[in-house]
Amino acid sequence: MIVALVSLGLVACAERGATSLATLEQDDDVVCRANNVTVGSSEYIACRRDRDVLRDKAAARADRRQRDLAEHMLNHPN
Repeated sequence: MIVALVSLGLVACAERGATSLATLEQDDDVVCRANNVTVGSSEYIACRRDRDVLRDKAAARADRRQRDLAEHMLNHPN
């Protein structure tokens, strides 16, 4: 029973970041083109870079929250 619960938890964690790279690239492309910039221009490249930075920061925040929650649960078992 415990093994099943642990494996279920691992599957859920693995699927948390399951968004495909192609989907993210398409989203970035649509958003950056919406600003009426040419693909390959310095504005387009800056837009894509900014979106990468924002995505990385969001992922880092989510990871930090997950670690904080796990630490809290370990320190306060009741």
